Amino acid sequence: MTKSELIARIAAANPHLYHRDVERIVTTIFDEITTALARGDRVELRGFGAFSVKERDARLGRNPRTGEAVNVSAKYVPFFKTGKELREKLNTDG
Repeated sequence: MTKSELIARIAAANPHLYHRDVERIVTTIFDEITTALARGDRVELRGFGAFSVKERDARLGRNPRTGEAVNVSAKYVPFFKTGKELREKLNTDG
């Protein structure tokens, strides 16, 4: 699902809201999650999951085309861990 599809579904489920307002709400939520992660905070949405930031250490990688060794610098990456309710919903037989 893309962001525009999410906005369209929320707007369809809430006909009392203007499409532009739904778009603003979704964009604001994503912006707040992004800002919190950039600060190094953890964002938890109960029943859905938790977003956090993990640090990847510097390492020696390989160029897949040439096989040459390449230094890969340390970096921060976003990480998502599913919540119990979401995990159970995904793993039900039915």
